[in-house]
Amino acid sequence: MTITENKCSGMIKYLSNDRSQAVKFKKGTVIYEPGGTPKAVYFILSGEVRMVTVNDDGKEFIQGIFKANEYFGEPALLVGKPYLAFTIVSRDAEIIILDKAQFFDLIEKDQAFSMDLIKTLSNRLFYKSMMLEELANEQAEHRVATLINYLFKHQEDAVLDITRQQLADMSGLRVETVIRIVKKMADQKVIRLQKGKIIKAGI
Repeated sequence: MTITENKCSGMIKYLSNDRSQAVKFKKGTVIYEPGGTPKAVYFILSGEVRMVTVNDDGKEFIQGIFKANEYFGEPALLVGKPYLAFTIVSRDAEIIILDKAQFFDLIEKDQAFSMDLIKTLSNRLFYKSMMLEELANEQAEHRVATLINYLFKHQEDAVLDITRQQLADMSGLRVETVIRIVKKMADQKVIRLQKGKIIKAGI
């Protein structure tokens, strides 16, 4: 599970079985961008989408990574405010798009999904609070270690499906710095490395 921790349930699993509703997006496609008016929520059947903010130098800072059986776009729709970030397709994706009326109907009719939504929003708030605190911490090693530990806690798999570049974009560090820190963590046996993948220690 990614940092978003918003696995679909109930009616969404039902929708996922009907791929005729899915829209295909190629890698690199921008689904929405800052300032756009929210009109829908996006449920991923396959592929990957990243949510990023971009500074004046063009550097991305990853706000979230969304994969199959996860959804995105709901916070702005719920509060009726413009989007604050870009969502960009990282891997070719199939996505079911529910408009505002359909989404609110889903919340009303599917109690399990409503609870998932509350947990999702709470998890995102916790993650952003944690990252704000970490970004104020000048110790790069502490920042990367906290992020990796958080990602492990919020997924069942013992292997992180995440690149060094993505870790750099999440932590606000240079990728070279992240590579050095990850190697040091492996040398200290805090984590294991296997074919470039980060694996939980003791596995």
